[in-house]
Amino acid sequence: MKLGGERRRVVVAWALYDWANSAFATVVMAGIFPILFQDYWSADASPAQANLRLGWANGLASAVIVLIAPLAGAMADRAGRRKQALLGFALPAAALTAALAWVPAGASLPAATLFTLAVIGFMAANLFYDALLVGIAPPARWHAISGLGFGVGYLGGGLVYLLCIVAIMHPAMLGFGSATDAALAAFIVTGVWWALFSLPLAFLVPEPARERAGAAGLAGGLRQLRATFAHLRAYRPVWLFLLAYFLYIDGVGTTIRMAVAYGRSLGFAQTDLMLALLITQFVGFPAALLMGVVGARLGPRRGILMGLTLYIGIALWGAFIEAAWEFYAIAALVGVAQGGVQALSRSFYAGLIPAARAGEFFGFYNVLGKSAALIGPPLFGALGVWLGDVRYSMLALIAVFLAGALILTRIDPKEDPTR
Repeated sequence: MKLGGERRRVVVAWALYDWANSAFATVVMAGIFPILFQDYWSADASPAQANLRLGWANGLASAVIVLIAPLAGAMADRAGRRKQALLGFALPAAALTAALAWVPAGASLPAATLFTLAVIGFMAANLFYDALLVGIAPPARWHAISGLGFGVGYLGGGLVYLLCIVAIMHPAMLGFGSATDAALAAFIVTGVWWALFSLPLAFLVPEPARERAGAAGLAGGLRQLRATFAHLRAYRPVWLFLLAYFLYIDGVGTTIRMAVAYGRSLGFAQTDLMLALLITQFVGFPAALLMGVVGARLGPRRGILMGLTLYIGIALWGAFIEAAWEFYAIAALVGVAQGGVQALSRSFYAGLIPAARAGEFFGFYNVLGKSAALIGPPLFGALGVWLGDVRYSMLALIAVFLAGALILTRIDPKEDPTR
């Protein structure tokens, strides 16, 4: 089924938001902020203590999303204000991102506060971004359009990150006084990029039909939440999968957010860590396509288990890493595992849920996915402090990946679409 010209513009405008906000995920959450937080804003602390601070910031943001997202999403659905809600979270978060450039050295608390609030805005906006998909094209096109957004996001985030790395490695060429000045300016670039490429969605993507607002919307949202939980209890494979997903996707999120900070704690150069993340970014998209083929042939559950096994191997290797080339190799492996696990989790879940309630069930799935890294980052940081060596932090990743994989294997094979 081909899309007409007007519908095609709407789809492109929707996908461009992934291009916009992936700059934040790559530059801020995964790349430059963790390095500056340790070297510039937490210079008074040990590497393990800095990781603990960053872990708590990430965990707090995820906890807030867990608390507010289900009700906010239900209210936005019923009131027909998904786009308004998206922009209401995204634009302030973009401004907070840019404001990081003016936080002075040693001010770890203000830096962590701005970061936490920006991450909350990022994750909350993504909930409404996903929900807008159902209104921009016929159901037969949803998977392809979702894949378009996924790919555009990898490319957009990678492009901004590459530009920032060039500026940091060659600051004088672009008029900066130092690499630190260039790194701080990257937050302004990211915030402006995020806001600028949100505009096509703001002007071209239609708002869903309004159902209720005000107090009625709140009451309706609460009723919808109660109904969702009741339906989840009736489908054992679904809630069992969601429990497994909550654990292992937390490990995926922790790897994304804490890998650069961990590498910096071990003494690797900033440029090595930034280049490693760039490798992950550009390996992730083709790896997701390849793992889709694997999932089609072997079944999505087996594909996810393969990815989680790879993640456990990565964590074990990471605990003993010594050389920069090892960090590059691990970055490539993370790209393979990350794209595959994320892509196959969605298709596996789609085969478990009742088709008539797909929107309702996927809403809950998205809440868990966007609140990833609730447990992992604080535990990652705490283990390094408690046990006296940041390398022990890798035990946190092994724990959540292993727990998620074990629960995944307990789904009733008769109801498992991989069998």
